[in-house]
Amino acid sequence: MSLVAPILFLLAIIRTPLFVVIGASALFGFYSEEIDLSVISIEIYRLAEIPFLLAIPLFTFAGYMLGESHASQRLVNLTRALLGWLPGGLAIVAIVACALFTAFTGASGVTIVALGALLYPALKEAGYSENFTLGMLTSSGSLGLLFAPALPLILYGVVAQQMDLDQPVSIDQLFIAGALPGLLMLFLLSIYSMLQRKKIPEGTKVVKVGVRDSIKDAKWELPLPILVLGGIYSGYFAVSEAAAVTALYVLIIEVFVIGEIKIKQLPNIIRESMMLVGGIMIILGVSLASTNYLIDTEVPTRLFDFIREHIDDKLTFLILLNIFLLVLGMMLDIFSALVIIVPIILPIAVGYGIHPVHLGIIFLANMQLGYFTPPVGMNLFIASYRFEKPVMTLYKATIPFFLILLFAVLIITYWPTLSLVLIQ
Repeated sequence: MSLVAPILFLLAIIRTPLFVVIGASALFGFYSEEIDLSVISIEIYRLAEIPFLLAIPLFTFAGYMLGESHASQRLVNLTRALLGWLPGGLAIVAIVACALFTAFTGASGVTIVALGALLYPALKEAGYSENFTLGMLTSSGSLGLLFAPALPLILYGVVAQQMDLDQPVSIDQLFIAGALPGLLMLFLLSIYSMLQRKKIPEGTKVVKVGVRDSIKDAKWELPLPILVLGGIYSGYFAVSEAAAVTALYVLIIEVFVIGEIKIKQLPNIIRESMMLVGGIMIILGVSLASTNYLIDTEVPTRLFDFIREHIDDKLTFLILLNIFLLVLGMMLDIFSALVIIVPIILPIAVGYGIHPVHLGIIFLANMQLGYFTPPVGMNLFIASYRFEKPVMTLYKATIPFFLILLFAVLIITYWPTLSLVLIQ
């Protein structure tokens, strides 16, 4: 029995699929407690009955469709036409475009790859320094995780709803709660961008994009935020219904109206998007079983009691929580972190009087910061590969953005009203 933990740790180190490691730990836990192992299949079945679960594959499919089309180009052109006149306008365009793209695709690495080819040369031509350009694109790639309908927001809600908390958590609340913290991050980065000095190379021709033309080009993508956000916030759509409408709308527009995606491409897009969904689902299923084992054996309660003995106040707990989540964001992808860590820390945080919705925003804000935190933040390596720059160059370039967003994370953490004012 004493060898189980080292064996599971070794399996994780040699890159054994995560669901295997989690499932094995759950199986052994239930077996050691002489609980029938069929409880795991029951948990997976219970997962299939969650109404909000339909939103995950539908939003993921819609995001992959947008990623395969030229929607990113039209999005950049539109935001450039609307905001390009501002001081630091193109940089603000890049920040907003990256945030919106990440919100709909749910993956920051995809944003760097998809929009990097458009924005990197444009920012260089506009006179921004290479360090600023690299740092801004690398850090902005994960900004949209706090905006609806980002997949991590939905997944946090699904996990939290299985915890039987006194304070219920709805995905609608999370969508609303993430708006102001997300806008705070965009605002701080925009202010920093406006203070940058530009040196436009001689002979550079500034290409002006007309507002009317850009709106005309993006006329089919413009209704998307209204469909998703307007439908959910007005109460006209449930989250799963909004996901279905979004997926159907994107399919019709990109395949049959604009025609940028051919019907023969659909099987490949469906396969790739559902492979991601399948991976998330199987991890979520075995994780819920593992979570139930932890609850049955009172692990969160005992952990909470231990922390209470050493940490007296909520403020100190939040400081340690930020440090822990920042390190976690460097080491673990956000989907794995959500299903493994949230069930452990959520009851503890609630014990300190932290609202579960506020904890969700704190969690995601730290995770998106961890994506580009040296030395092993995932987006640093994606950006290094995409822009063909040494990773040490990316370390240096992202430092100012890291400090700015760290300041934003601290505000989000210690000022709960920012996250909760719209849902109370």
